[in-house]
Amino acid sequence: MARPNLSLLAVRSGRVLVPPPKIMLTASSIALLALLSVTCARWQQGFREQGFQGFREQRTPDRSEFPMWEIETPFQADVFTFARIKYTSLFTGGRGNRWMNDFPDSDWNFSYRLQELTSMKVDPNGIVLELTDPDLFNYPFLFMNGVGSLRFSPDEAIALRRHLLNGGFLMVDDFWGEDEWSRMRDEMKMVFPGREPVDLPLSHSIFHIVYDMKVKPQVPDIRTWRSGQTFEFNHGGSPGDKLPHFQAYHDDNGRIVALLCHNNDLGDGWEREGSNADYFETYSVPFSYPMGINIITYAMTN
Repeated sequence: MARPNLSLLAVRSGRVLVPPPKIMLTASSIALLALLSVTCARWQQGFREQGFQGFREQRTPDRSEFPMWEIETPFQADVFTFARIKYTSLFTGGRGNRWMNDFPDSDWNFSYRLQELTSMKVDPNGIVLELTDPDLFNYPFLFMNGVGSLRFSPDEAIALRRHLLNGGFLMVDDFWGEDEWSRMRDEMKMVFPGREPVDLPLSHSIFHIVYDMKVKPQVPDIRTWRSGQTFEFNHGGSPGDKLPHFQAYHDDNGRIVALLCHNNDLGDGWEREGSNADYFETYSVPFSYPMGINIITYAMTN
């Protein structure tokens, strides 16, 4: 069967945000539509859950298994590109380094939904960059995932600081507990020695700019969810505060330049949308996609 058609949401809404125009929906309306009309089937033939844990086959996915679209000629040089950062970490596992966490499934799925649900023109393929790549400044939105053992080099920290203070934006996802937060905060001190993060309240516009989030989302990976948990204890160390936190770094003008989604795995909601219908309806539809679109909209309009 075909992938769930979320474009129906756009027809039911009719509300737009300018500039650029975005479909305006509430999280509750998305969840309701999912419960009424979405049948989530396995559309990725090369991926299957193996037993209770829901592991994916350890192989590189085929791009043909994911939706593809053409960019209209006038927009070919003016599209949003999902730019994932390749970084060094102390831990490696699975198919490679931790920068590959949820890759490339989440990037391709999210790019597809961003193209489908908003008026943005989106590159279907995305890109992977190192922070020291000279092309970095061509991509205003950067994404880092699975950063619990991230290590910046001095050159990377300098390059990221330059990017963020010159109009760029960084989203960091999938790190849990006190220990991973402490390590990530230490790495960000290399980027911003004199700046401290601010834990954004639910009233902040980033939670409402497109989708009206009624709560701060918290998304566990599918394996954790199948075990009956909502917090990824497998990251080790002290769990500490188990609530979701969206820690923001600001520039001198008060613009958010980096958002750290702590105690969250929004990217798994993108990656796993074709794996399990219940997980899709519980996390992908009401939380992962709406919050991701909110973050990108905020990044591109502020």
